[in-house]
Amino acid sequence: MKTNTIKRQLAAGVAALALGAMATAANAADNGKYRVGIVTFLSGPAAGPFGIPSANAAKVIVDGLNKGALPAPYNTKGINGAEIEAVVIDEAGGATKQVEEFRNLVQRQKVDAVVGYISSGDCLAIAPVAEELKALTVFYDCGTSRLFTDNTKPTYTFRTGLDAAVDNIGAVRYLAATKPDVTKIAGIQQNYAWGQDSWTDFTESLAKLMPKAKVVESQMPKVFQGQYGAEISALSVKRPQVVHSSFWGGDMEAFVLQANARGLLDDAVALLTCGESALDRFKDQAPNGTIIGARGPFGAFAPDNELNTWFVKAYTDAYGMAPTYPATKMAHAILGLKAAAEKAGGNNGSVPTAEATAAAFKGATFESVSGTAKMARADGHQAVQPISYGTYKYDPKTGKASIENIITFSGECVTPPDGTTSDAWIKAGFPGAVCN
Repeated sequence: MKTNTIKRQLAAGVAALALGAMATAANAADNGKYRVGIVTFLSGPAAGPFGIPSANAAKVIVDGLNKGALPAPYNTKGINGAEIEAVVIDEAGGATKQVEEFRNLVQRQKVDAVVGYISSGDCLAIAPVAEELKALTVFYDCGTSRLFTDNTKPTYTFRTGLDAAVDNIGAVRYLAATKPDVTKIAGIQQNYAWGQDSWTDFTESLAKLMPKAKVVESQMPKVFQGQYGAEISALSVKRPQVVHSSFWGGDMEAFVLQANARGLLDDAVALLTCGESALDRFKDQAPNGTIIGARGPFGAFAPDNELNTWFVKAYTDAYGMAPTYPATKMAHAILGLKAAAEKAGGNNGSVPTAEATAAAFKGATFESVSGTAKMARADGHQAVQPISYGTYKYDPKTGKASIENIITFSGECVTPPDGTTSDAWIKAGFPGAVCN
């Protein structure tokens, strides 16, 4: 399918979801519906690869839930019998703007819950405001490991995705299993909370699990910089065997294209913790053998279960392409919210309070498009799931990409015990880790 056609379909899905929300905004607070704020990038460099697929996933899941079309245990209509109404907000504009938008969603739009946020900076800014306003908030993607260390006593905030520590502990475990003789590693990260935390977690894990491997170069360009000629030259001079990057979205795709063209990836293997999001766009720009992840059991790494089979078909039918990991993570978060709200409300047609839903969400286990999720960290506010890595394989004859050599690490293998920070756990050598 042509790229322009896909873009039109993606934009159409977002528009339909947004218009459906705005049509009833005036009376939604009293209309008996369950109103959910959906916040993700609809403009800017993060929109195409991350935000729009996420918004489209929200539309697919919301429409399916309202029709009662999903497999069990989500085959009841809406949330607690109430129709779901989505209010879609663009995450672009920075943390200050997002705090204003969040207050508007809660205080003026009267949403019952908010699901959103890709940027780690936005999550860190929103979390204390959500607690202040007692607003049920589900962070679906942002990965900073500081979310529940800075926000030390969460009540209303939950994260159904995994954090950067899990991503990078898993990445090092994959390297140790598949390339144990590597000795020279470099990195390039975006210079803000996400990139800084990712590199710290990766290098500290490397020191424990692969002590013979040494970091020979680290580059930290600004987020959304787009051009990386100087950084690629600096990396190439040190001749690393592996180049780790937590780049995401357009930055990641631009780096891979430029690094491949400049020869950096002729001898070095790229390890992309967010690589799956470009699985169908890399084509021959990413060398076969590139190591990619999806920040958990999402996208191409999602399990073969009835919920994911339904979701992949519904999403593909709507948009002409399979959902990548940001889309799966959005679907996963909304299903977690439905599970908690129905546990709180008894599926009797009433809209449960934020307090009741938060109490039901805390420590819950729920089924999802990504398998079983346990809210088992951060005092029941942070999900624990497995994480997988594999290698990229593009077939020029078919024009299709796939993932090979997949290894999955259990949540108990890569997630710090409750009450222990990732930094302390890594430096202590992962005490209590259960790795099969």
